[in-house]
Amino acid sequence: MFEGTEEKLRDLDKIIAVCIFILVAAGLMAIYSVTTAVHTPEILKDNFAKQILWFTIGIMIASAVVMTPMKFFHTYAYWFYGIGIVLLILVLFVGPVKGAHRWFVLGSMRLQPSEIAKIATILALARFAASEGVDLRRFKDVAIMFAIIAVPALLIVKQPDLGTAIVFFSLAIPMLFWAGLSPFIIFILTTPIITLVASFHIVSFFIAMALIIGTLFWLRKRLWIILAVFLLNVTVGVVTPKVWEGMHDYQRDRILTFVGVDEDPRGTGYQVNQAKVAIGSGGFWGKGWLHGTQTKLRFLPEQHTDFIFTVIGEEFGFFGVTMIMAVFLTLLLRALLIAGSAKSKFMALVVAGCVTALSVHVIINIGMCVGVMPVTGIPLPFLSYGGSALWTNMVIVGLILNAGVRRFQYL
Repeated sequence: MFEGTEEKLRDLDKIIAVCIFILVAAGLMAIYSVTTAVHTPEILKDNFAKQILWFTIGIMIASAVVMTPMKFFHTYAYWFYGIGIVLLILVLFVGPVKGAHRWFVLGSMRLQPSEIAKIATILALARFAASEGVDLRRFKDVAIMFAIIAVPALLIVKQPDLGTAIVFFSLAIPMLFWAGLSPFIIFILTTPIITLVASFHIVSFFIAMALIIGTLFWLRKRLWIILAVFLLNVTVGVVTPKVWEGMHDYQRDRILTFVGVDEDPRGTGYQVNQAKVAIGSGGFWGKGWLHGTQTKLRFLPEQHTDFIFTVIGEEFGFFGVTMIMAVFLTLLLRALLIAGSAKSKFMALVVAGCVTALSVHVIINIGMCVGVMPVTGIPLPFLSYGGSALWTNMVIVGLILNAGVRRFQYL
């Protein structure tokens, strides 16, 4: 199965490989700083060594993915998807961990099925969109693509894990665009979301409607299309406040907390405030490695996982976080170049899906650390502590590199 190993390794995208090593090295430095503090709980002190082990295994996993012919992933894409769905169903019947049904506990390890399902969903979407006979101008084919995403996403919402579910839903628009769906259809699909958010204030609602209708007139669309979009968005704008008013208080509180509007000084609000203090206190150059006071005194919970970006910000300052974001940008742009040059539509879509998944993780994680996005528990790829997430990201990189070395092949 591992065909032309030496040749494939020679054609490997070295820049992407270097980016991964830089990001993992930065993550290991931050994890070491967090887990060697005086007040570090005993249970966390082995995390640095464990992360090195997870990364070593991750390199082997990524290498195996790179050497496997892309035809294999194309052939078994729907099988992987089916396995992912079965695992997401089974995990709902496993005892909760921290109040959620997200993990299979295997000794000292925890396996998160949603990470497996994420890759499986990308493969299934790419396989379907690249199939002969699929025409994204037909409503049925677009609906099937949304259904492929909705099934695992809704199972993940049930766990509950809304942050990961957002990553799944975010796959839809970029992959539909890359598959050839008209930008105008994508615009039509996104307008109800814009209206839903804007409908809570009369001024923002009218501004949103003016922009939507103005865009339709600017595009010179037929009158019946403009009227249909207008009625759809007016309906969303009228119904949304009614539904909101009809909800129970606890339901509204959950949504407000989820979107970060309901500031809780000892809960979500506390985490965000401490994250901003840590990043802001780093200044331009930072306090120096192992000298972060917010980090050492453990003011911020989950700083070795979801909030590891704050450790970088405090100890390496604005310069350090800028370098991390530059490395992420380089990685994603190189991956997009591979997607753009791939001869196989399946490979191009797989890479586009991988880029989307990584981008959403980076944007949401950094956004929540600097207080502009809700706290959703999404880790920062390659830097945050955790085996499942790191292995998933290594598989994603393996798929990108695989497409890179086989970009001139047709499936």
